[in-house]
Amino acid sequence: MSRQPHATLRRQWSADLTTGQLYALLALRVDVFVVEQACPYPELDGRDLEPGTRHLWLESAGSPHPEAYLRLLEEPGGGFRIGRVCTARAARGRGHSRRLVDAALVEVGDADCVLDAQTYVVDFYASFGFVPEGAEFIEDGIPHQRMRRSR
Repeated sequence: MSRQPHATLRRQWSADLTTGQLYALLALRVDVFVVEQACPYPELDGRDLEPGTRHLWLESAGSPHPEAYLRLLEEPGGGFRIGRVCTARAARGRGHSRRLVDAALVEVGDADCVLDAQTYVVDFYASFGFVPEGAEFIEDGIPHQRMRRSR
């Protein structure tokens, strides 16, 4: 049985990201959401550098490329939003998304948290206590479901 290399969890406030870190994170997001999913959409939405934004990612020692990523936003009306959860194709199947969501929910604590899940991963988010809210909707040609976790 081959053992996968350990990935280190990284967490940075938006203001603390280096230019290289931000570039690598955005490159992973574009690779997954724009190129792989063949979905041209405005990936840069203006929220990455907001003061309350936290970036969480996993990386292997010696690699400048993140294996998985998640963005945690503070919502203007209170609570949090998880988004941009993605894993590089070569790193899938290692539990990276679960590890990132667990880490984000530690940050969230007892606050409300929402996310817009692609419908094929609704059960994954339900395993963290998120429940569907409202009707399924299409965003950038992909079916999504708003989900909320309240404590």
